Amino acid sequence: MAASAQNSNGPISDEDINDWKNRFNEVLAKPNDHVNSKSPEGSQPWTNSLFGCFNPIDLCLMTWCLPCVTFGKTHHRIRKDANLQGYDPINTSCLMFFGSACVGLHWIPMSMQRADIRNRYHLQGSCLVDIATACCCGVCDLVQQDKEATQRELLMHAGGDKQQSTPMMRRPYRVRRK
Repeated sequence: MAASAQNSNGPISDEDINDWKNRFNEVLAKPNDHVNSKSPEGSQPWTNSLFGCFNPIDLCLMTWCLPCVTFGKTHHRIRKDANLQGYDPINTSCLMFFGSACVGLHWIPMSMQRADIRNRYHLQGSCLVDIATACCCGVCDLVQQDKEATQRELLMHAGGDKQQSTPMMRRPYRVRRK
């Protein structure tokens, strides 16, 4: 159950606090390594378009109204359980995102999570693109992260590894020219 996975601090998990603290400290210890990081050779494109954020509409509306919930859900999916076992909509990551948004720093955890997704699934991008996406297209960024993590985690746990699951995924939407 969610209560057994978390300490007696309500929705705040000491494990998540330490995880975020360690991740922030890692970035602060070597900022140039992170800012100058790029995708490794052979990285794959994202299967979900950044501007495909209106589909599904319920995820889009939820993210528009409560972006912290979508952020926390994606964090739970990629760091704890792909099937969202033990997930609580109001969790440590959700509250941390909300607090950072109150002071205009929401782009920091968003770009860190986007980098985690890129690294986990060997996707194209860079730190500067992650920051720009988080700053300029926050809702679209969160929806893309959630859709990408959902799709890739379910494929990974269905028996395929990261490299094998990618060809089975749909290609990104392309505009047809007349």
